[in-house]
Amino acid sequence: MQEIHIDYLNALDIEALAMTDAEIIAAVEAGLVAQGDGKTVVEPRVHLEPNPEFRGHFNVLRGYVAPLDAAGVKIVGDYVDNYLRGLPSEFGILNLFDPRTGMPRAILDATVITDMRTGALTAIGAKHLARKKPRVLGHIGARGTAYWNVRLLDHLYDFEEIRVHSRRPESRDSFAAKLSADLGKPVKAVEDWKSCVVGADIVVEASRLPEPQPLLKTEWIKPGALVVPYGTMSAVELSLTDIMNKIVVDDWGQCKGGKFGSLRAHVEIGRLTEQTLHAELGEIAAGRKVGRESEDETILFWHRGLSLSDIALGVAMLKKAQANGIGQRLRFA
Repeated sequence: MQEIHIDYLNALDIEALAMTDAEIIAAVEAGLVAQGDGKTVVEPRVHLEPNPEFRGHFNVLRGYVAPLDAAGVKIVGDYVDNYLRGLPSEFGILNLFDPRTGMPRAILDATVITDMRTGALTAIGAKHLARKKPRVLGHIGARGTAYWNVRLLDHLYDFEEIRVHSRRPESRDSFAAKLSADLGKPVKAVEDWKSCVVGADIVVEASRLPEPQPLLKTEWIKPGALVVPYGTMSAVELSLTDIMNKIVVDDWGQCKGGKFGSLRAHVEIGRLTEQTLHAELGEIAAGRKVGRESEDETILFWHRGLSLSDIALGVAMLKKAQANGIGQRLRFA
């Protein structure tokens, strides 16, 4: 058999790539457009919960993106108490394969890929679904994906005001300080959900709740706002969908099943169905369905996370690494 080598990018390699905001968004949007054009395969994610006492689980995401000639599997652990150990809440590995032979092509640290692609999906959702010139961003949550939500949204909109909130003061204060330094503008840490949400043009809910709890009140949502709730455990009221003119998801196949997700209860009791769903974001990105049509529309975008986004960003990173001599080559066979 011929020699087989695989590319390996660890966390330090990915940091050395210095992916720009524009590169991240472009890569993830390419995956979305392929999905909207019917040129992908998305397998519903599956979960492994080793022991409820560990307060965490593994997500396994699988997909194929034909225009990129790549198949991939990502495994990511999501452990709510990792901060107590000085660890990020999520660790991930992305494996890329030749879709024609099954031969492995690459292994990438997917911890920051998960953060980046999640932020990019939030930003691309806003690109198609937010008002033309949103002024105020309210962001709930300060975990890894939160940073890239705020950074990439601000890359698109250069907000006049950014508010952030999380349960622990030390978490939200350090989060606001880092964002202020990196974005070159004041980012305000607020003490409660209401102060963060009321009057915001874009509301992102990325909380880390141990169990569902309706902390985000429907009455706080500004008419015409874009609301992006994607916490693992629901933090929204059942009435939230009642005020929406459009509901958009990243992949209905994933959103309609499983035990996790911010709108899980809405699906289970029939408030969100295939009939009440406006579109998948990929359909809008590909121009097959419309996004926002007026400044008055109040819109909800729920994303569970796409394997396609991981694969698309992983391929873009791999190409940049190869062009710049970054990473390692490992002998596989």
